[in-house]
Amino acid sequence: MAMCEGRTVIITGAGGGLGRAYALAFAREGANVVVNDIRSDAAQQVADEIREQGGQVLANGDDITTVATAQHIVDAALAAFGEVHVLVNNAGILRDRMFISLSEEEWDAVMRVHLKGHFCLANILGKRWRDQAKAGQPVAARIINTSSGAGLQGSVGQSNYSAAKGAIAALTLVQAAELARYGVTANALAPAARTAMTESAMPDVVKKPQHGGFDAWAPENVAPLVVWLGSALSGHVSGQVIESQGGRLSLGDGWRTGVTCDKGAQWRPEEIGEALDRILAQAPEPQRVWGS
Repeated sequence: MAMCEGRTVIITGAGGGLGRAYALAFAREGANVVVNDIRSDAAQQVADEIREQGGQVLANGDDITTVATAQHIVDAALAAFGEVHVLVNNAGILRDRMFISLSEEEWDAVMRVHLKGHFCLANILGKRWRDQAKAGQPVAARIINTSSGAGLQGSVGQSNYSAAKGAIAALTLVQAAELARYGVTANALAPAARTAMTESAMPDVVKKPQHGGFDAWAPENVAPLVVWLGSALSGHVSGQVIESQGGRLSLGDGWRTGVTCDKGAQWRPEEIGEALDRILAQAPEPQRVWGS
């Protein structure tokens, strides 16, 4: 039996790049796939690919950034397949600019698509899954969010994107804690792959290898992780941020309590500099990320 047989997954931004790779991989593992993308033609093309391979699929072009339009996506999925078990929040945009040059419109656009886009569908489905659990129905639902290395470490020229992706990582922790009692897990990806966004941000880094060999930036490399997280097998994993690039998987560590200096009493202002210097001397070197 295929890993996701009988499960229905909604994937946002699935008209290309990582979302397309996820959709095809879920379909191969027996899932019913809702290919959502605001670019309706792109969504339909991916749906046609899946259908040609014998998969069960629905193309959808509704907007993820309002609860009202996100409800249309859920309603369409329920009408086609009867239930939704997995949500993959993948859709995103870039509006890269140095922080002091960033416009209000560029800030709001990225927050709307990334952060609010992650809220709307998960909020609708979370309520549905909660109600099912309270009614005594078994629930094995999955929320798979998309953070980024930029959200975990920061990225020069991407203050709006980094802030949204960091917020998504924090949102994932809260979802995992609050929804566990209803049979819902929440995890986030920090994928590194060749997509329209990364090709525009760092084309020389993500290009295909010239002489063949393993393509470490292929979006298909991330898809097996997403499929497993969406399966019934992954119920013991929640509240994690998992980085994936090429053949490498790692846990994102992000913000946590690190090196500590405890005086055991209130600090005087003139003591702070020496204490912080001591802490910084023991702290690991920060990672450098895109643009830095």
